[in-house]
Amino acid sequence: MIWQLDLLILTLVVFCGIGAIMIRDLLGAAILFGAYSFMMCLLWTIMGAVDVAFTEASVGAGVSTVFFVAAVYHTTRRTKD
Repeated sequence: MIWQLDLLILTLVVFCGIGAIMIRDLLGAAILFGAYSFMMCLLWTIMGAVDVAFTEASVGAGVSTVFFVAAVYHTTRRTKD
């Protein structure tokens, strides 16, 4: 394995996770959650767990992100933060 690639993807996973927690915009948080799931999919693939990576890609990065974005789209804002 190329350890530089592993380290890069792990760093992106950490940044996406922290960013999804710290961001105040709900749509941005949903998009960062999708990016986090996609990076985890890449990490699972590099580790050789292709079945887990496929499940993460389809459920985590695919369906969950669509549901989160749809839920945010159907909400209204009370304040203009």
